[in-house]
Amino acid sequence: MRLTIIAATLASVGLLGGTTLHARDQDGLDQAAREALEQAVAGTQRSETNRARDAYRHPVETLGFIGVKPTDTVVELWPGGGWYTEILAPYLAAKGKLLAAAPAGKGAESMAKRFDANPALYGKVERANFPTVLGGTGVAAGTADVVLTFRNVHNWKMGYMQAEKADYSEAAFREIFAMLKPGGVLGIEDHRLPESAAAERERDSGYIKVSTVRALAEKAGFEFAGSAEINANPKDTTEWQQGVWTLPPTLALGDTDKAKYAAIGESDRMTLKFVKPRH
Repeated sequence: MRLTIIAATLASVGLLGGTTLHARDQDGLDQAAREALEQAVAGTQRSETNRARDAYRHPVETLGFIGVKPTDTVVELWPGGGWYTEILAPYLAAKGKLLAAAPAGKGAESMAKRFDANPALYGKVERANFPTVLGGTGVAAGTADVVLTFRNVHNWKMGYMQAEKADYSEAAFREIFAMLKPGGVLGIEDHRLPESAAAERERDSGYIKVSTVRALAEKAGFEFAGSAEINANPKDTTEWQQGVWTLPPTLALGDTDKAKYAAIGESDRMTLKFVKPRH
């Protein structure tokens, strides 16, 4: 079944309402695009370490839900270790374009080092900085079909990479809105904090509320286009000594209760889709 979002649905959703997918085979891709995505996920360019985490991250279902087509111009924000970049680079290489945007300084330097070490895989990936409140050169306005960010909105809320730890999440969302074409899509995955939790926990736990992410996106001008439970994990209570980093893959407590946290798995995550209006 194809995912169809209609204007009436967008108009009728409440703060936490909207289209929610439960079946992992529902997406916004045609058969050819889905087969190309499956091929990229199954490709030999992926490390075995990364492949082992598919059980928690569901890359085919996640990118399918967001509707990333192989002909799109895609911006991946803060690719970190490149877990998704390893999939997106070959998927977009022939007909699309991938631009990876990292924070100026060490983040961009680390990304450049990784890309330069594997030109066969990353040679076509363009580079930029994000957000520009941290310096550098950003993505040109109105150039992206899709912007993706995986487990990063909480970092912007926490003021990560800023000495004063000031929240720059609103500025980040404004910049994302500007880089997208009208009708462009923003796909977000992040560690999900229960709505009943204290708001202060968003500043130190690594978790963030769906309502907070929606408020940030909608304030920037986005329309909510749906959510999926693809990356949900009901075993994650979010109440951990070292925040989300207690769980895999970080396992911040080391060998202490390692088996317990490994059995829980990676965090409970929201998967959200937003659209930049055409008008």
